[in-house]
Amino acid sequence: MAEERNRKSLLELAQRPGNSTCSDCGAADPDWASYTLGVFICLNCSGIHRNIPQISRVKSVRLDPWDDVQIEYMSALGNKVVREKYETKVPPFYYKPTSSDCQVLREQWIRAKFERKEFIYSEKQEPYSAGYREGLLWKRGRDNGQFLSRKFVLSEREGALKYFNKNDAKEPKAIMKIEHLNATFQPAKIGNPNGLQITYLKDNSTRNIFVFHEDGKEIVDWYNAIRAARFHYLQVAYPGAGDIDLVPKLTRNFLKEGFMEKTGPKHTEGFKKRWFTLDDRRLMYFKDPLDAFARGEVFIGSTENHYEVQEGLPNATQGNHWQYGITIVTPERKFLFTCENDLDRSEWISAFRKVLSKPMLPQEYAVEAHFKHKP
Repeated sequence: MAEERNRKSLLELAQRPGNSTCSDCGAADPDWASYTLGVFICLNCSGIHRNIPQISRVKSVRLDPWDDVQIEYMSALGNKVVREKYETKVPPFYYKPTSSDCQVLREQWIRAKFERKEFIYSEKQEPYSAGYREGLLWKRGRDNGQFLSRKFVLSEREGALKYFNKNDAKEPKAIMKIEHLNATFQPAKIGNPNGLQITYLKDNSTRNIFVFHEDGKEIVDWYNAIRAARFHYLQVAYPGAGDIDLVPKLTRNFLKEGFMEKTGPKHTEGFKKRWFTLDDRRLMYFKDPLDAFARGEVFIGSTENHYEVQEGLPNATQGNHWQYGITIVTPERKFLFTCENDLDRSEWISAFRKVLSKPMLPQEYAVEAHFKHKP
């Protein structure tokens, strides 16, 4: 009877405001709980909690037995109370992962909160908030594809991230301005659970570099250091803007990636399979997903500026192997693409429409003016 009563009490607690989403990643209807921390968490986050048993012990809300003391503890705490304790001093630039984010981001967020207590003691945030960071990362070589150890230096004062081919090199191999810097985790694409893709603009074209570090904390610290540098740059660039306006601009995940086929500007040559990345208003295509430079880029404006996406291809089109066509109409020309299946096409069209529906910002008109449409 006591066990059934406790299960019923626990299920009621799980429905309290704040407890109906995972305390760590926000996933709906968490089925697990940490009875030592007093929080309700999802299955994925419970696996991370199991790896820090000295701090967190977990049980299933529905399947495991709970005693009176544990129920009382969960009742006294809960997600809201625990969040107020462990997330008091989260810097605005620090990335809070969601349920769709990769393992390393979610694990380091949980460890930062509960194991290292970084958001209780501000001095523990120094590795990513100091405005300067230097260290070694494994970087993928542009030509041979091997990952080699390279020195990276991030300096807010200089407004740049640099990397050096040798530790004692005086001149950097690349200078990436914080103004145009982006970082996004790509473990599957890079083939490493801690894989990070860094992009920047060079001569108005996007350049990719792919890096990782064996230590999850190290790579997430680099990621948040980039976000901190971007945050402070944007505070100066947009003095009237608040955190709510700036934080979404710090880093961004790509809207959509995957293989499509494309043809050239005359629509008479054969279609070639390429890897496409939709990053904000830039649709880039690469021969290989890990290429450093795009073979070409297409600017995707807005519907009100005479850009549109159409399902299918013009009737006379030939040379495509895949049958599911997409036509992007721009003021200059039409771009023709094909997808392998209808689901792919639907997802691409949905992503394009999301971009097209947004009015263009003043700075995007400048990008459009300088944009080079490449065949």
